Amino acid sequence: MTGLRLLIAEDQYLAREGARLLLGDRPEFEVVGTAEDYHQVLERDRLLEPDVVLMDIAMPPDFGTEGIRAAHQIKAARPDTGIVILSQHDDESYVWALLEHGVAGYGYLHKVRLADVDQLVRALQEVAAGGSVLDPRVVQVLLRRRTNDALAALTPAELEVLGLMAEGASNQAIAVRASVSMGTVEKRIAAIFGKLGLAPEAELNRRVAAVLLYLRETRLR
Repeated sequence: MTGLRLLIAEDQYLAREGARLLLGDRPEFEVVGTAEDYHQVLERDRLLEPDVVLMDIAMPPDFGTEGIRAAHQIKAARPDTGIVILSQHDDESYVWALLEHGVAGYGYLHKVRLADVDQLVRALQEVAAGGSVLDPRVVQVLLRRRTNDALAALTPAELEVLGLMAEGASNQAIAVRASVSMGTVEKRIAAIFGKLGLAPEAELNRRVAAVLLYLRETRLR
């Protein structure tokens, strides 16, 4: 049996070939192809239909956030594809840009993680299975004002809602599963945002931040 079908997108030859050699030797993966730029990764994703894509955030033609743009297009066409973005940036704005449509199947890692093959393998497997992975350095930025007791202020009902949010459930799905009205769900989510100290920024940003905090805290327990 072959492993997960992996596509690697990186404009720097040494980094691209290094990743191909390191991961190609692992039984967990079958490296089905590589790409050097934004247009090439989209083309090869369509042709090769990989299970997971490892992709640099900045690629030709503009060396901006082509990786994030490509990730969204790949996900729109094939939602089950796992994507891990590699970046040199710890800025949370890049994380919000990547996760603006949801967190399932996305990973965001600092490029230094290429040196830790086992961690990179775990991240690729996690996103291929529909999970989410966020670099610890970025988590520290996102949660720098939080404490390990951040969830202690939430009621059992609010924790239930937050847990369902972490599963990717919409407000309507949460209402059905928790057997409450949509209005009650909205009130509980507002209470969660307030108790976690999440500023009244864009709704989706607060939702993702709350989920990330929940995942971190529950794993610490």
